[in-house]
Amino acid sequence: MNYQIITQNQPDVTGTLSGWDRLIFRGCLFMLTYLDGMLTFLRQMGVLLKDYSDWAKSISDAMKQACLAEAQRRNRPVIYLTSSQTRKDETARKILLDKPIAEGLICLFTCLEPCTTYRVRGNRETHRLELRREQTKCLHVYKYWIDSQFGFMGARMQTWFPFNIQVYVNGREWLAHRLDRRGIDYRRDGNCFPWIDDFPTAQKIMNQMQRTNWFHSLNRIQRRMCPGYERRLGDDCYWTAFQTEWATDICFDSVGPLQAIYPPLTRGAITAFGCEDVLRFMNKRRHFEGEIEGDWLRRIEGVRVKHRLGGNHVKAYNKAGSVLRIETTINNPKHFRVFRTAQGDPESEQKWRPMRKSVADMSRRAKVSQQVNDRYAEALGSLDTTTTLIERVAPVCRPIRRRGVRWRALRPWSEEDRRLIEAVSRGEFVTEGFTNGDIASRLYSDKPADAAERARRASRICYRLRLLRAHGLIRKVKDRRRYHVTLKGREIFSAILVSQHATLQQLNALAA
Repeated sequence: MNYQIITQNQPDVTGTLSGWDRLIFRGCLFMLTYLDGMLTFLRQMGVLLKDYSDWAKSISDAMKQACLAEAQRRNRPVIYLTSSQTRKDETARKILLDKPIAEGLICLFTCLEPCTTYRVRGNRETHRLELRREQTKCLHVYKYWIDSQFGFMGARMQTWFPFNIQVYVNGREWLAHRLDRRGIDYRRDGNCFPWIDDFPTAQKIMNQMQRTNWFHSLNRIQRRMCPGYERRLGDDCYWTAFQTEWATDICFDSVGPLQAIYPPLTRGAITAFGCEDVLRFMNKRRHFEGEIEGDWLRRIEGVRVKHRLGGNHVKAYNKAGSVLRIETTINNPKHFRVFRTAQGDPESEQKWRPMRKSVADMSRRAKVSQQVNDRYAEALGSLDTTTTLIERVAPVCRPIRRRGVRWRALRPWSEEDRRLIEAVSRGEFVTEGFTNGDIASRLYSDKPADAAERARRASRICYRLRLLRAHGLIRKVKDRRRYHVTLKGREIFSAILVSQHATLQQLNALAA
């Protein structure tokens, strides 16, 4: 990674690390997730609706006993939690400190929690029994253990039909497990590494997680969670990635250097990044239909900035005082694309299709997440944290001469130039560039009355684009009538937009 923000702070940056952070997988028997499928399953098992309750209870009791057997055999704690709000992972880590083990089961929790299940009810109109999906509560079993592959991890199983399983894996935990095996020293703070003795080697190890066979690994976890699961229900789980977090950490040698640049970064992200920028970060086109939101939250470590789009989000915050973390969370992968065959038809034509929740698309999900982080990091890098606004903008606010031609100074806070800067800085133009017509459609709300008026507008915009080129803020694509904003232009435009869109309330809150 060679982000501008790293280059700007090279003496203070000790290393970077990118990879999976928190991963939540869900497993289910696909047939049991919808009513008709459940009815088909009962017919295959030869179970009548009048016998369903007793039969389902017997399966549930067998599943619970299978989950509890390992804890009873190994004499590990089995604890009933009276509240579903209890932080299970934190409680499990405390138990691990009290009763340390190198590998194996740590503890088991049971808790009554909401769920969706099936109940048989009588229909008064038809006088027949019916199977219905209902919201209710049932016992859930949580297991935590030190895994040979993933380190500290946990899983949860619903102990009533459809017996869904949820698995919690942490990529940083996976890495720590392997750094220990390699004998590479590191300092850890929660799920981040402020310091690693060999960052390049750690990144190579982290990259190996992309070769994980998720189907095989999650089926193994399923068998550990509840031995005999597939035997009782007739099949392995169908696995989906419910939520994934991909984190890029930029590690500084101490707290001071990050604290010096972090407030300007967050201030700029809050005030300068608009809807078009968020679309660009997520690689979405301009015709996206959905909500785009941004917010900031003051935490103990500092301000956290988050941008949401379609159920997914990218955020920046500081960890452990000296780590700048950029993190992409994907909850709704259908907004992204993957080059694949049609679902259920491996012989079909490969083409770009919506990304699935299935773990089959984990490799593409990792690549997309890193691309989002890269774009966000580059955008943060354009928010200069060391140069004052006047120093950054002053050169373009003076007249210049190019090839014997005098060009006027820019007037960033005038209505004319302000609207021009906003137009060329739009997020959708970052990758595609823009034309004279693109800018005309942003600067003029009405259509030209005739061809002469259209020509006059094009001429005025042509002059203003040449003005920006003379100041080195945009460049023309060779042999095309298309333009791109230069690196210098991005830095200056970002500084101007920050100053124009920041409110006194925002600036005072961030400076407090």
